[in-house]
Amino acid sequence: MKIIVYFTVACSLAFVSCLENGLARTPPMGWLSWERFRCNIDCVNDPDNCISENLYKAMADELVKGGYKDVGYEYVNIDDCWPLIDRDAKGFLVADPKRFPSGMKALADYVHSKGLKLGIYGDFGTKTCGGYPGSEFYMEQDANTFASWGIDSLKLDGCNSRIADMPFGYPIMEFYLNQTGRPILYSCSWPAYTATPDYKAIAKSCNIWRNYNDIQDSWDSVSGIVEFYAANKLNFSQIAGPGHFNDPDMLIIGDFGLSHNQERYQMAMWAIMASPLYMSNDLRRVPEDSKAILLNRNVIAINQDPLGVQGNRVIKQGDIEIWTRPLQGNSVGVLVSCTGGATTAQVKFQLTNIGLNNPSGYNLTEVFEGQFVGIFKPTETLNISIDPYDVFLVKAKQL
Repeated sequence: MKIIVYFTVACSLAFVSCLENGLARTPPMGWLSWERFRCNIDCVNDPDNCISENLYKAMADELVKGGYKDVGYEYVNIDDCWPLIDRDAKGFLVADPKRFPSGMKALADYVHSKGLKLGIYGDFGTKTCGGYPGSEFYMEQDANTFASWGIDSLKLDGCNSRIADMPFGYPIMEFYLNQTGRPILYSCSWPAYTATPDYKAIAKSCNIWRNYNDIQDSWDSVSGIVEFYAANKLNFSQIAGPGHFNDPDMLIIGDFGLSHNQERYQMAMWAIMASPLYMSNDLRRVPEDSKAILLNRNVIAINQDPLGVQGNRVIKQGDIEIWTRPLQGNSVGVLVSCTGGATTAQVKFQLTNIGLNNPSGYNLTEVFEGQFVGIFKPTETLNISIDPYDVFLVKAKQL
């Protein structure tokens, strides 16, 4: 009962100074360690790939050297397993001194010196998903600690917690983050743990939020996430906008589980869905064709459209799907995908079939290559050939 009373009082304070924190006006972009590096803490036998300051410094270096920073990737995000297994005698979180010997403040300074931002991971419950200290009963102290280190983003998971407390506890952490005076992007896992999330309430406290299963390095995982977003249960797509976005999880482009076409598919889908673009790969070893997808400025421009509207699926016929997303400048992003099959699919449709009815017509430009497709009236037929697991992504500008 004491916990509930505490949450209620603090929550009333939270909504006084609730988001806006001025962050995530477009979906945030960067890199996150979890899918690729997990909770690898064996720095003796695997020093190049363990969760350590060296890994995050290396990824910061690669974001700059590889041109990722130049196209908008700016966050270097630490995930679980970074601290000691216990707090210190005064209750403070402590970065593991063997793996982070310079300390978090020094790591943040290094990342900032590259023109990048550092994100960190915490948990709403008593322990993180990996068994490290959670923030329950320590939210104000942890928020102040993160700010003192120069942290720019916090991902707050929901393991080892009471789901009933989340509608009170997640806003409390946002309140304390705002009270520090440091702009800290707030990523919540709140809806991922609840059967019927209150997305309007979540958007009042969180910049981005996870609402489905963790992504795995496989086509089945990517396609499962997309189907969840296509189903759009509780109409969560309508809540997305500048400052608050749904997060379908990391980009696994450049890892092991996707073909070239499937990598194009994920990048295009995340653009249409106005999703955060957080890569989880080894930037030191990304193949050149994968890197080209991640650095494609035209696709990124669709993702970063300032209207911040999330796209939706408008047609599904077997393996063929069509999604649309309103864009600034009287334009619409149109994605046609083929999610299966063994041969090239022939797709025919009219723009009026997907809600594009401007009588003057539309100028269509293919996005990946930037090639002019043509001028089409709403009732003219568009003929497209799509290989299995690939996409045809166009920008349709109203004439």
